[in-house]
Amino acid sequence: MTRARNVKILATLGPASNTREKIAELCRAGADVFRINMSHSSHEMLNDYVTMIRDVEADVGHPIGILVDLQGPKLRVATFADDAVELEDGATFVLDSDPTPGDVNRVHLPHPEILSALKAGDRLLLDDGRLKLIVEDCDGASCTTKVVNGGKLSNRKGVSVPDTTIDFGALTPKDRADLDAAVAANVDWIALSFVQRAEDIAELRKLVRGRAGCLSKIEKPQALEALNEIIELSDALMVARGDLGVEMPLEQVPGLQKRITRACRRAGKPVVVATQMLESMITSPVPTRAEVSDVATAVFEGADAVMLSAESAAGDFPVEAVSTMNKIAEEVERDPVYPDLLRGQRTEPEATGADAIAAAARQIAETLRLSSVVCYTSSGATALRVARERPSNPIIALSPVVETARRLALIWGLRCVVSEDAQHEADMVDKASRISFRMGLARPGQRIIIVAGVPFGTPGSTNMLRIAFVGSDGSSGI
Repeated sequence: MTRARNVKILATLGPASNTREKIAELCRAGADVFRINMSHSSHEMLNDYVTMIRDVEADVGHPIGILVDLQGPKLRVATFADDAVELEDGATFVLDSDPTPGDVNRVHLPHPEILSALKAGDRLLLDDGRLKLIVEDCDGASCTTKVVNGGKLSNRKGVSVPDTTIDFGALTPKDRADLDAAVAANVDWIALSFVQRAEDIAELRKLVRGRAGCLSKIEKPQALEALNEIIELSDALMVARGDLGVEMPLEQVPGLQKRITRACRRAGKPVVVATQMLESMITSPVPTRAEVSDVATAVFEGADAVMLSAESAAGDFPVEAVSTMNKIAEEVERDPVYPDLLRGQRTEPEATGADAIAAAARQIAETLRLSSVVCYTSSGATALRVARERPSNPIIALSPVVETARRLALIWGLRCVVSEDAQHEADMVDKASRISFRMGLARPGQRIIIVAGVPFGTPGSTNMLRIAFVGSDGSSGI
């Protein structure tokens, strides 16, 4: 199953897609990676999902990535005596450490770390930003606020503090237990929610110990202040526009999306654009024109992947949502403007032999109009470097390590194949030719370019380019 597009599709699993048959349908419709949201999944569900995905993977014959999304700290108000209150604009409202059920004047905030961090002038956003309060005074035990945008506030609604860096790590005890279960299930990516600082992702990396890729979700204003440091420590990033749009002015989110995407492109780190991409397809079989444009913008920007959340997890039309996203991506990548935009954002290679070879492979492949670029990669680093170049030629990533191939399923342009490592140069050329032919990416008489490292099987040794003809039976020609 060779995709006719480079950008990848990440589909979230849930009640609408929790069977093997539905996962297979989503894969055939275009899903390359599946997301398991631990906010709504038990460890038993996690293991069931992984088993079903691996069964589908065996059927379709190509690696499928699995991303586990940790819940992160959920900040919420407590309860009210009457279950809900109506806050008026201009009213005074107190959040405190008293566990007594709340009323129209006050409510318990069961997060002492927030009460100790707030200061006068800070904003408090409640219920996904629908209500806005400004802190007037805070003594560590209670916080007096003024209601700027009022409305109905009910039990256990969420609290966002966009102006405040909270003194706790992004990993909760639940996240640590979920992380252990995810690693034990051999998933490929771990996504960390509500990253505020580089130390948060460093803590995750220490616990994962290289057994999965570490993805930082950018959804807090504080993360933008440390963006370069977070990118450096992350294996990938996600532009989580939902919470980012709650904590920041909505009109700033499109620009931030471009800024984060381009920063990741410069650093050679994969980036996923997520949240509300085809939101109307939760209840409608067709998207709005604005949603089509939104998906197209992410593809034009060169994002590695675009993600569906509730559309595929709980919507009425999960397969149609994936199919629609697939069609939009294919159409964008056929647009004559698309390669021009990718070229305009291309950065100079770093001063390393591996980066220079990746850049040279792209230039040679485009100049000679070769049929494909074939990368031999054990750790995935070679394929990542070539994908960073965004060549106009198809990229095949050959890896002897199935975990590497699955992780690379998230990366722009990579058609991943699990294959034994080459034994010598002739074997390298023959394998690359036969696989290119079998995948329909090279015809007899066409040429391919091969990127590899010698000695073979040595991670991080990218040091070789080879142009080869494809023979009449797919084997290497002279």
